[in-house]
Amino acid sequence: MKIGIVGTGFVGSTIAYALLFRNAASEIVLIDINRERALAEAEDLSHAIPFSYPIVVRQGDYADLSDAVVVVIAAGVNQKPGETRIELLGKNSRIFSQIIPLILQHAPEAILLIATNPVDIMTYIAARYATRAGVSQSQVIGTGTTLDTARFRLLLGQYLEVDPQHVHGYVIGEHGDSEVLTWSIVDIGGLPLAEFFDLRSVTFDKATKNKIDEQVRNAAYKIIRGKGATYYGIGASAAHIINAITHNQKAILTISTPLKEICGVQNVCLSMPHLIKGTKLVDTLPLHLNEEETNALRASAQKIKSLQEKYEQAIKDA
Repeated sequence: MKIGIVGTGFVGSTIAYALLFRNAASEIVLIDINRERALAEAEDLSHAIPFSYPIVVRQGDYADLSDAVVVVIAAGVNQKPGETRIELLGKNSRIFSQIIPLILQHAPEAILLIATNPVDIMTYIAARYATRAGVSQSQVIGTGTTLDTARFRLLLGQYLEVDPQHVHGYVIGEHGDSEVLTWSIVDIGGLPLAEFFDLRSVTFDKATKNKIDEQVRNAAYKIIRGKGATYYGIGASAAHIINAITHNQKAILTISTPLKEICGVQNVCLSMPHLIKGTKLVDTLPLHLNEEETNALRASAQKIKSLQEKYEQAIKDA
């Protein structure tokens, strides 16, 4: 299966590298406005093929996206220290105005996986392009809170000394400051969190909960301060999504999609758990949240909606 990646900076090239070791593609096409960079990344990645799977990795143009199953969009300006994801919108919406029509022209059947920040609004913009081109907006998904959910499970698993694969909980809403950690529905191996605490005699107080919440919510800012960008986590999470699609895993993923309504907020793009079957979004899973989490999710949706409306003219012009 062919996978296209538009944008071969840290994120795009790391997604390609993660795909090499997933056996999720037979061909990876790298596209970048800097053709020399894309060519160099393709050659460097090819040198890892003897240690992974027989995959063709090459630099290409938009016409080479024909028959791609998934096209990842990682093009855009990187988030700078102290800069919020929302502040990136103006810069990255202009980039999308150039590349999305070209992708849809050559790969109208492909799933578009948006990794560019602010991912919820960029997914919304890409979905608008899809509709304009006669392509279903259900073909447009964002990486959303897939990485945030992984961070949540990792940190909670480390605290509980449990493999994070057995920690079941989600981060939903905005991929950003207003995201919601669904503490009330977390379970460990089928046991509600409170019962697991009692079983293992684990002390868990509000301070510990707040610390984990803060670490999940502000992880990107901390990493960006230290090294200038985040790419390993998002690279792995995007490859995980692609692997689920190409291997028809029937996975449940907290991807960002346009929703008709959430908590009373209409037509907003954010993350909820979705059941994916191949290239199809089968269902959005309703979560039984407590009142505090429901209110927080509504506030997150309202925040994104207000930003969508604020930049509506930019979206129309895109």
